[in-house]
Amino acid sequence: MLFSSITFLYYFLPLTAAIYFAVPKGFKNAVLLLASFVFYGWGEPKYVVLMGLSILSGYGFGLLVEKYRQKRAGKILCTCSVCMSLSFLLYFKYADFFIWNFNKATGMEIPLLRIALPIGISFYTFQIISYTVDVYRGEAAQRKLIHLAAYIAMFPQLIAGPIVRYSDIARQLADRKHSWEGIAYGVRRFVIGLAKKILIANQLGELCGIFRGSGEKSVLFYWIYGVSFALHIYFDFSGYSDMAIGLGRVFGFRFLENFNYPYISVSITEFWRRWHISLGTWFRDYVYIPMGGNRKGRIRQLFHILVVWMLTGFWHGAAWNFIFWGLYFAVLLTVEKIWLLKRLEKSRIFSHIYTLFLVMISFVIFNAEDLGQAFSDIAGLFGAGGIPLVSVEAVYYLRSFGIVLLAGGIGATPAVGSLFGKISGNPTGGRVLNLMEPVVLAGLLLVMTAYLVDGSFNPFLYFRF
Repeated sequence: MLFSSITFLYYFLPLTAAIYFAVPKGFKNAVLLLASFVFYGWGEPKYVVLMGLSILSGYGFGLLVEKYRQKRAGKILCTCSVCMSLSFLLYFKYADFFIWNFNKATGMEIPLLRIALPIGISFYTFQIISYTVDVYRGEAAQRKLIHLAAYIAMFPQLIAGPIVRYSDIARQLADRKHSWEGIAYGVRRFVIGLAKKILIANQLGELCGIFRGSGEKSVLFYWIYGVSFALHIYFDFSGYSDMAIGLGRVFGFRFLENFNYPYISVSITEFWRRWHISLGTWFRDYVYIPMGGNRKGRIRQLFHILVVWMLTGFWHGAAWNFIFWGLYFAVLLTVEKIWLLKRLEKSRIFSHIYTLFLVMISFVIFNAEDLGQAFSDIAGLFGAGGIPLVSVEAVYYLRSFGIVLLAGGIGATPAVGSLFGKISGNPTGGRVLNLMEPVVLAGLLLVMTAYLVDGSFNPFLYFRF
């Protein structure tokens, strides 16, 4: 089921909220869990069983790890739990990748398994791992299976994050407060996220699709594509995160932010402190630091960065372009750490252009079908292959999507938020905003409903990861 669907907006969500707020406090997690299973099973019911087995595994190992964590057995049990969780992920997501590459290397013809990837498995697997490791590190194990299952399967963030760590909401699972203020904030955040998805991300995704199908490529068209996809993935993913955070607040949970205007960054280092924050901090706390982080000398630190970013790329997908994408960032971050960061501080304008350009290149690699297409797309940005600088088709689509591109460019900065902050800081402006906000949000929802009724299937990008 999609957040951006009539079924979710006008049937599933209102019914779930009505039941959730009607039942006593002790049953609220059970309602969330049941709703989450329905939400997940709507598209692929058979994989609810897999998620259930993963939850039971995490629950059992959590209790055992807590019992033995002061002994060597605790470490062994924690390792077994992590390995079991990863085994599901490796089988469903990476088995065919390994088989295909083994066949290529050996000349054998082992048949591919062709297993469908369970939606959201990368996200809930990392949440189960974070739970077990947090228990090993001292967090109390969750004795109520329904509470733990509600945390792992919670529909607001189940499919595409953010990756909610158990230690961040452990207390909220047992005791959280609900208020009209929180619900109002959650609804506002959800509608804004939905608008980012439907009104900007989907339109830019359509433009990227037009580029792929075009037979009239030009340098300008390649640049339009590169910029469009960079904005598309930002508004698609940050829009989903906004919706998840908003829905979490409606149900009393406070999820941590996942994006903080990454396109205003002046270095790749800063970019990754602002982009997909939950994934970056997860790899830092559960991979980079346990490996030794920066505590074992510069050479080991650089090796740890390389490993973390190779895994980060591989987490995104079972293809070489994702691994290359991760290594690309590993190299850039290493160069910045060793030499470039201090020089970037001398000119914010140059640093900003440098960052935006390299990030755009990274997403060209990210969105390619394979490395060959990635290198071909990058070459196209610089006119390789004798393509013209400008084409009639490129100019036509630049004009057609110009307003969306402009809106995306402005919306990816804090400018709009700052403007509303200044208006709300004024007593008169604040009163006007308070009166207008419900009207504007209702109008936005009406417009987006019209898009959904008239539109086609529009899944979020990160569904495939």
